[in-house]
Amino acid sequence: MAEHVEIVEMAARDGLQNEKRFVPTADKIALINRLSDCGYARIEATSFVSPKWVPQLADSREVMAGIRRADGVRYSVLVPNMKGYEAAAAAHADEIAVFISASEGFSKANINCTIAESIERLSPVIGAAINDGLAIRGYVSCVVECPYDGPVTPQAVASVTEQLFSLGCHEVSLGDTIGRGTPDKVAAMLDAVLAIAPAHSLAGHYHDTGGRALDNIRVSLEKGLRVFDASVGGLGGCPFAPGAKGNVDTVAVVEMLHEMGFETGLDLDRLRSAGLFTQALRQDKAA
Repeated sequence: MAEHVEIVEMAARDGLQNEKRFVPTADKIALINRLSDCGYARIEATSFVSPKWVPQLADSREVMAGIRRADGVRYSVLVPNMKGYEAAAAAHADEIAVFISASEGFSKANINCTIAESIERLSPVIGAAINDGLAIRGYVSCVVECPYDGPVTPQAVASVTEQLFSLGCHEVSLGDTIGRGTPDKVAAMLDAVLAIAPAHSLAGHYHDTGGRALDNIRVSLEKGLRVFDASVGGLGGCPFAPGAKGNVDTVAVVEMLHEMGFETGLDLDRLRSAGLFTQALRQDKAA
């Protein structure tokens, strides 16, 4: 029996947050509903962040209220603070995601605080989610390189990852935010993180800006990781990270995994259809 690899779908959140135009709420709901039919166990649906900073996702409440929730699918949302958590809980999110940077420069540019201050902000959020019985996923940004500080040491990534687990995260996704990762760099980063956390608790989130995302997934598989983030159509990137555009395309990842003998539970034909739908939502395709 083939070994399972899980893909966590990012198009609706990490994909749409970087679009220059506001994608209508009905289209976001339609995208998530299409994704719900593809076989995912987890879909990141939106984020409850300030509309001032991410106006593209200002309709998060409406999106969560409007989607058709498929059996067996967990709908997660990203939150930056207690206000965002309270809104996410009220919207009946199935999983909460929080984020921290491995570099001080990106932390200050992205959320206007130091890494230590970011940890202090996240502590009550994670505590509240645990009390409410919700799973908490952590993201670490800039696990290879920062657009402001340059290369990030594997030890810095391991340190913030360990702090997320100590706060109560059940899984940490390691993000190559600006897509500068290479197999050697990703392997060195993973070796440091795997010294403090088991592979089954980690996920890879590799942007394809440099065209190496699939190679980085391969080396991560060799290191034991079995969860990866991807976005149909390669949609998205972080609006606060210069050069970050280009989440790895879900279809390309699934095709590679199937060729390698893994199973994902995902329907490639439906994924391709959803990918075409995302392309129609992009700024450069808008009528």
